[in-house]
Amino acid sequence: MSAITSNLTHHFLIAMPSMADPNFARTLTYIAEHNDQGALGIIVNRPIDMTLGTLFERVDLPLEAEGFADRPVYFGGPVQTDRGFVLHRPAGDWHSTLRVNDEVGLTSSRDILQAIGSQGTPSDVLVGLGYAGWAAGQLEQELADNAWLTVPADMSIVFDLPPEERLAAAMQRLGIDFANLSDVAGHA
Repeated sequence: MSAITSNLTHHFLIAMPSMADPNFARTLTYIAEHNDQGALGIIVNRPIDMTLGTLFERVDLPLEAEGFADRPVYFGGPVQTDRGFVLHRPAGDWHSTLRVNDEVGLTSSRDILQAIGSQGTPSDVLVGLGYAGWAAGQLEQELADNAWLTVPADMSIVFDLPPEERLAAAMQRLGIDFANLSDVAGHA
């Protein structure tokens, strides 16, 4: 296994066109944690056929705050797809939050849903079912195999753009048009 050459916490992973895993084909994944134990992220551009209104009904929570009921729920990744994960800013102070930085958190506790439902805060949220996880060295190997491009995250891509525009916007941060990417890659 190779050592971590860079910490990809608060970066996007852009799936290369050759990505064979259907869970990750044409995805943009936000990395919330990356260390010598592995990596954890959430896919931010794959809405599923469920709204926050429906999710709140299923978990028996009131959703009284305006503007949330019709927001989509996302496929966050193939791990623990029965659990909800809330990517949000500001990071706040919740029971079970992975604090990515001063701006962003990833929370899996019910208290954040209660706050969203009653007060509408935090307002910048993306709710996903499941997450993406990599064992120690696994992400580094996938990067060496040219499965992903990486770019520092810009949270306005996640919170201000519709999901179908997020992948292209992240690619533009690298100066690349996704349509021009080849599905054949190599090392120089």
